[in-house]
Amino acid sequence: MNEITGPASGSMPDWEKRFRAPRVGLPEWAEDAPERSLFVSNVTGTYELYAWDRRTGGRRQVTDRPNGTTEGALSRDGEWVWWFSDSDGDEFGVWMKQPFRGGEDIPAAPELTPSYPAGLALGADGVAVIGRSTDDEGTSVHVVRPDTAAPYEIYRHAESAGVGDLSEDGTLVVIEHTEHGDAMHSALRVVRVADGSTVAELDDTAGGTRELGLDCLGFAPVPGDTRLLVGHQRTDRWLPMIWDVASGEETALAINLPGDVHAEWYPDGSALLVVHDFHARSEIFRYDLAASVLTPLDTPPGSVGGATARPDGTVEYLWSSAEHPPAVRSTTGGIVLEAPGLRAPDSAPVEDVWVDGPAGPIHALVQRPVQPRTGAEDGKEQAGGPYPTVFELHGGPTWHDSDAFAAGPAAWLDHGFAVVRVNYRGSTGYGREWTDALKHRVGLIELEDIAAVREWAVASGLADPAKLVLTGGSWGGYLTLLGLGTQPEAWTVGVAAVPVADYPAAYADEMEALKALDRTFFGGSPEEVPERYQASSPLTYIDEVTAPVYISAGTNDPRCPIRQIDNYVERLRELDKPHEVYRYDAGHGSLVVEERIKQVRLELAFALRHVGG
Repeated sequence: MNEITGPASGSMPDWEKRFRAPRVGLPEWAEDAPERSLFVSNVTGTYELYAWDRRTGGRRQVTDRPNGTTEGALSRDGEWVWWFSDSDGDEFGVWMKQPFRGGEDIPAAPELTPSYPAGLALGADGVAVIGRSTDDEGTSVHVVRPDTAAPYEIYRHAESAGVGDLSEDGTLVVIEHTEHGDAMHSALRVVRVADGSTVAELDDTAGGTRELGLDCLGFAPVPGDTRLLVGHQRTDRWLPMIWDVASGEETALAINLPGDVHAEWYPDGSALLVVHDFHARSEIFRYDLAASVLTPLDTPPGSVGGATARPDGTVEYLWSSAEHPPAVRSTTGGIVLEAPGLRAPDSAPVEDVWVDGPAGPIHALVQRPVQPRTGAEDGKEQAGGPYPTVFELHGGPTWHDSDAFAAGPAAWLDHGFAVVRVNYRGSTGYGREWTDALKHRVGLIELEDIAAVREWAVASGLADPAKLVLTGGSWGGYLTLLGLGTQPEAWTVGVAAVPVADYPAAYADEMEALKALDRTFFGGSPEEVPERYQASSPLTYIDEVTAPVYISAGTNDPRCPIRQIDNYVERLRELDKPHEVYRYDAGHGSLVVEERIKQVRLELAFALRHVGG
């Protein structure tokens, strides 16, 4: 791998080092050639895919594009690296493939026209099942065989869907679909790869009448085995079960954990690797299927960003905490993979805060700024308060902030701000009812929870009410703009990245899969329920905005398109409200480190200028 280039580390502030320090993702390994792996790294300054031969230790950069590449997969035999090629981050493109040892990139399925990706499953003997989504045609699924002249279609529907997994023998494939019209809760259909005929159906929504989703977690890795691991919401949280798609038998698992539980098979099919997410932290377990015994695996307190069981029974996982940077670790106790060069400095730990809200307790993660100790002592100590405070809102919205390392919040801390992150209604990890509360009063519900935590932050002495920054990216950027308009007295500055700003216009221009999600959130399209979209659109409240507004946006963004942001900015200009706008040539965020550092520097400068820092 290449060494990092750029300014000498001694001349950089810590916040910049955290962005610039090379990182590696959790390696994926080829099922029939586990010594071959694929991972993502930003060692060159741009996130790209890397091939790793574990036997020789050799690592090779696979992709090299101006705006980066993160979506890839290994063929089962480890001979090919598949990667998705879009245009400057617009997420619309085709699958390419390259020999693992290096060579020319070639189209993986040249007969398939560009689309948004909707899942990929690679089987034995070179079989590939490719999901595609377009605004005009909805979702389709195609099979590519090396022994046939052209791909053939096995599924098509106007609603959103995606490829789940191939059976070990390559005869069956799972399709996660939302034909019932609820894009938040998928149903499962197992079809034959040969002709698309249906083998089995599992629909907990009962045709869209119940808000219960299913998630394909993978077929048993044993030839001829028709057991499918499935995530379900039949209780108040996500739990796994086993569904035999041939017999229809469903087997519950003796996993009694309080949070969301996700799982995957151990390579021999005898056990499950369980990841448990609860109250912003995670842990991993081994579940023995024969004995129905759950055994914890030793991991440090913090968050597991992914885990995989290797053929030798060891588990590799990506771990971090708010205080300590990420590392790819093994249950043997060692570091599996790390990038050369600069190491990211540590940051401040998080404190857990629970605040009474309109629908129940709200969990917030709080970090306080630190200052160097005086005298001969080393280390750092927390400064006094109240502080200028940043409310950094997560995206998704079905996601959650966790006790995990994040360079963005750490940059605010280094500049003297406290940071508060709120797992508002709509967040995952707090039960099905909390996540599914995000309906009809979109955005306004989340802001009620954020307002309650803001009130606590001021009353507790943490936050200076005259120096409050509301910020976030994607859905967090949307909530920032909506909050500035609906709670104008609450916020001093707003910093929104890739936001929804004009909801009806965003709906018109966004990718079809997000239109389906919006119809679920709002109960229809802007034509069907216009009053709901207007009530939840930041543009509706722009006259009330009093805080200075900073907006950054990718010109090729298919999720929060640029036209609707331009509509909002033009209205700010007409009203002569203080604002700054930064546009960059990428999609929904940037994979280029220098570009990300530039954005953070601009955001910090804007906020400091307006809070008197």
